[in-house]
Order: sequence, then C-alpha cells, then structure tokens
Amino acid sequence: MHNGKDRLIVALDVANAEKARALVLGLGDTVSFYKVGKELFTAEGPSVVRDLVAGGKKVFLDLKFHDIPNTVAAAVRTASSLGVSFLTVHAGGGSKMLKAAAEAAAQSSSKPIVLAVTVLTSLASADLEEVGVLGGVEAQVLRLAALAINAGCGGIVASAQEAARLRQSLGAGFTLVTPGIRPAGGIAADQARVVTPEDAIRAGANYLVVGRPISAADNPQQAARSITQQIENAC
Repeated sequence: MHNGKDRLIVALDVANAEKARALVLGLGDTVSFYKVGKELFTAEGPSVVRDLVAGGKKVFLDLKFHDIPNTVAAAVRTASSLGVSFLTVHAGGGSKMLKAAAEAAAQSSSKPIVLAVTVLTSLASADLEEVGVLGGVEAQVLRLAALAINAGCGGIVASAQEAARLRQSLGAGFTLVTPGIRPAGGIAADQARVVTPEDAIRAGANYLVVGRPISAADNPQQAARSITQQIENAC
C-alpha cells in the first residue's frame, strides 16, 4: 500500500449526520476511509454507516465492544451486516470474548477485520497504575496484542509509539491501526501518546486515524492531502 489515501482514516468525531456529511463532502475524493465512533453513532445510529458505505466509502466502526462473548459476537454480526471494513473490540475483554468476535466476523458475508484495542492513546503508565495495571504501557500493549492475535483477531489498535515493538514481537501478519496521529508541531490536546504520520508509518503502522488535525483545520481537504503526502514520503 504505497497510496497514502488508502492508509488514511479520517475520524468523524462530530455531533450529528449533518456535520458528518458536510465534512465528507468537503473532503471529496481526497479521503476514502472514515471512522465512525461513539458520539456520531449514538446520535444517528447505523444509518450514518449505511450512507457512507452506499456512497462508496470504507467505514471503520469504532464502538469498542466489551461484554460477555455471546453479546459481543451478536454485536459483531450486526456490525458486519452494515458493510463495515473494520470494527473494534476491547482486548481487555479476554480471549473467549476476542475469539467469539473473530469467529462472528469470519462467518459473516462481509468479513470485516476485527481490531482489538489495547491501551487508549489518552492513557499513560500512571493512568494504568491507577486501575491496578502495573508494568507500564508498552508491556500492557504487547500483552493484550498477543492475546488478541492468538484469539484470531485480524488487527490491533495501539499508539505508533508501540508499533515497532509490536512488529518485532508479533511480526507483519496483522493489521496495525494507530490513532493519536498529529502532524509535526500539532497540538496533542487530550492525547498522551502522539506520533507524526511519517514516524507512525516507519514504525510499522498500516493505517493512521486522524481527527481534529483534519476536521478542525481551516482547509480540511488541504490538511488531508498534506497528511497523505507525509504517509507516502515514509513508504
């Protein structure tokens, strides 16, 4: 994948479908892959996903399913019926839940990639210690990633700060999606572990999720093109 456009996922972290449509329309052919998360999905439901898919866009449904295995499997089947390309589960749900999610996706007609979320990019080691997880962020990411891959998940969501170690430990046979991407000189905001687009690709990321650096830019299309070019520079 040397086309930067194919590796950029723009987060539709907006309050309603009207704002989402405006951003998608403004970005035009510059972007082909969008993330729909909790805010937009809670406001609009599955219709926003169906509209994107019907418009020829790929969708990463980022709802981070985390429940008992049967419930997560049912949610994955429903998400798969929407035609999404990627969906997320929390790796912390354990191997039985992860396996149930992977099997449900594999048995669907669309067969989306199940991405296991390891440690949120807003968290640092001190935050993990607060909830009883010792050993630091990197150790926890590696532990949960190995658990997810062994359970059959097709990919991992982690900061690009852990990407190189993930590739070293687990190889190249899984999809690595990295949020917390900020162009050089960008504002980190509520992200604790941020990386530039070029560094993320060089570290082993397959896809980059970018939200505010594009959606809040004065010219979102130009911002998207700039990040696409940075991705291609790193390939």
